[in-house]
Amino acid sequence: MKIQQFGKEDRPRERLLTQGAGALGNAELLAILLRTGTAGCNVLEVARLLLEKAGSLTHLSGMSPEEMTEVPGIGPDKAATISAALELARRFSAETLTLNKVHIRSPSEIAALMTPRLKGLAHEETWCLFLNRAHYIVAKEKLASGTLESVSIDSRAIVKRALEKKAKGIILVHNHPAEDPHPGKEDIVMTEKIRDSLDSFGIKLLDHIIICSDSYFSFSDDHVTSTALSD
Repeated sequence: MKIQQFGKEDRPRERLLTQGAGALGNAELLAILLRTGTAGCNVLEVARLLLEKAGSLTHLSGMSPEEMTEVPGIGPDKAATISAALELARRFSAETLTLNKVHIRSPSEIAALMTPRLKGLAHEETWCLFLNRAHYIVAKEKLASGTLESVSIDSRAIVKRALEKKAKGIILVHNHPAEDPHPGKEDIVMTEKIRDSLDSFGIKLLDHIIICSDSYFSFSDDHVTSTALSD
């Protein structure tokens, strides 16, 4: 059945306008982004096929546009629209705590801040949170994309940025796409190198958090380094 043959009260776009976005299911919201279906499937069916292929919104957020176009009815333009919408959602979620100037007191708060930004990604990203003396975030920047093995994170550049922002402490955050949050040898070596460089300038490496979709690892919680948020 074509979407035009649905009653107006059952069409996703009309339902959103009359009942609000919260009343719609995931497939209906995707259908609004896709706008049109194919000769064989209406837009709601195409949206459901995409969700079935992904398995979850988390996995959908990690799919490349090329992977999305493997679903019949989704071409490069529609895949780009979905990717853009998911990236906006990640950025909105990631900025919420910073905008509210939440006082960072524990690794769980850092995980809550950064998980929406990093979960579901098929590649590693390394971020740096710059904090003032009272442990409020003053800036947040992406340092690198790739892996710690293939991307060299310049500890001197981190020190320079921390000094420019008058930060008294920083927190490193990166994700593990393989969904095992435990640090590898490269993670530990890089953490120690950055900590030592910061110590020379009186700046503390407060923690290093490794994010997965449903879990995280904190260097300070597990005493992998001598740093701790309570310092």
